[in-house]
Amino acid sequence: MTFTQTPGTPPAPPASPAPPAGDRRRWFALAIVMTAAFMDLVDVTIVNIAIPSIQRDEGASVSQIQWITAGYALAFAAGLITGGRLGDIHGRKRVFLIGIAGFTLASALCGLAANPEMLVASRILQGAMAALMVPQVLSIVHATFPAHERGKVFGLFGAIVGLGAVSGPLLGALLTEWNLFGLEWRPIFLINLPVGIAGLVLGSRFITESKAPRALRLDLVGVALVTLGMLMLVYPLTRGEELDWPLWGFLSMAGSLVVLAVLVAYERRKSARDGSPLVELSLFKVKSFAAGIAVQTVFGIALGVFFLVWTLYMQVGLGWTALRAGVTGVPFSIAVSVAAGVSVQLLVPRFGRKVLQAGALVMAAGVLLYIWESERYGLGIASWQMALPLTVMGVGMGLIVAPLTDAVLSQVPREHAGAASGLINTVQQMGNALGLGLVSVVFFGTMSDHLAPARLGAAYADAFQNALGWVAGVMGVIFLLMFALPKRPAQHVEGAGAEEPAREKEPALL
Repeated sequence: MTFTQTPGTPPAPPASPAPPAGDRRRWFALAIVMTAAFMDLVDVTIVNIAIPSIQRDEGASVSQIQWITAGYALAFAAGLITGGRLGDIHGRKRVFLIGIAGFTLASALCGLAANPEMLVASRILQGAMAALMVPQVLSIVHATFPAHERGKVFGLFGAIVGLGAVSGPLLGALLTEWNLFGLEWRPIFLINLPVGIAGLVLGSRFITESKAPRALRLDLVGVALVTLGMLMLVYPLTRGEELDWPLWGFLSMAGSLVVLAVLVAYERRKSARDGSPLVELSLFKVKSFAAGIAVQTVFGIALGVFFLVWTLYMQVGLGWTALRAGVTGVPFSIAVSVAAGVSVQLLVPRFGRKVLQAGALVMAAGVLLYIWESERYGLGIASWQMALPLTVMGVGMGLIVAPLTDAVLSQVPREHAGAASGLINTVQQMGNALGLGLVSVVFFGTMSDHLAPARLGAAYADAFQNALGWVAGVMGVIFLLMFALPKRPAQHVEGAGAEEPAREKEPALL
């Protein structure tokens, strides 16, 4: 489950003019792209709640469980920037329709998966198709709506994102619990089919095509190196505990650093040669951006760890139904949405960076409170007893996620805003994939391989507390990293206009 998702690259000005203000088709186009964004957000959050059911019905191993979620995040991260550039080059409408068609097909394959291996492969395909679909959403909005209407449109996006955050786990719990037509967990994927088909048909009719006037070239070598480096790091982490940490796993993880060094050298050379690298290395000379990238990555790791172990703790350790687990998480989702709105509109303009740092400390406090309650009440803990720590955690997270992107971008030169935005979202997703891989170490790594049924609940509770201890530590690291962010957003810094070019704001899709 992740709440920070923005399209991979912000759009360049459209090559073709926006439809006239009186053209109603633009509102149909908006409904279509917002539905696609909602479908992606729900799909991310809906899967976590069904993981125990998938494990039970398919006999999935620990590493396969992790790859059902991490595979999606990794494919999504690797393709985000490329997906945005493909839209700029070949047409945003065209790439969006290809993405939504592929996402729908991948959803069908997930729902019809005959074994865990097919499900993992289908989830990776689904993430790759989302990487084509999602970056086009705000690009299409920019190309379709005049500037004076975009504020209203972005407000609608915020509402849709909040609804997706709240409804995803609950919808997943209901679909799993209802066991429609005896399909168990499969409807969580199959529900995308009618939505995707409708989006494909209506999108081809109502969305206006647009392209960037001067699109950058694709950097497929950069994408390949990023993907290879992440695979060399994440794969050994997910399989290490299961295979008793073989030597090749440590060599692979060490090798991922070599691949990263090759990536840096290649991107530096490509930037000098044609000015279209996948990663704009000059951005890391901006202290606030470099620190922000570190914050996004580490925050993604924390979220990747927490949401998977939280689901396993409730449904496997405590033996709760998917519906009870989904309802238990509602206070968390509501707290995130409310705190995010208050953070952006009231707190950050007045207190700046301190709001984000307070969010890190509040979230850490919520995690520590959760550990204390889990230890005190043991396996008899009730949903209402979890409401307080989850609400505190949600408030802390909400204070961070909404203003973080703006804080990271505030000192980035305007001409590099697109590359910076894409990179922020890419590393957040990669951090999420890395966190999911670390579950083998911080959660499953604390349990015996062969547990008697009577010991299962206690073992999961202990492992949950251990994993949350790591999450609390990570939030402390994030608090310290945030000292490198600007004290206030650029528009609130006196004299910022002269030193930091104004840039067109884009909403952070939570």
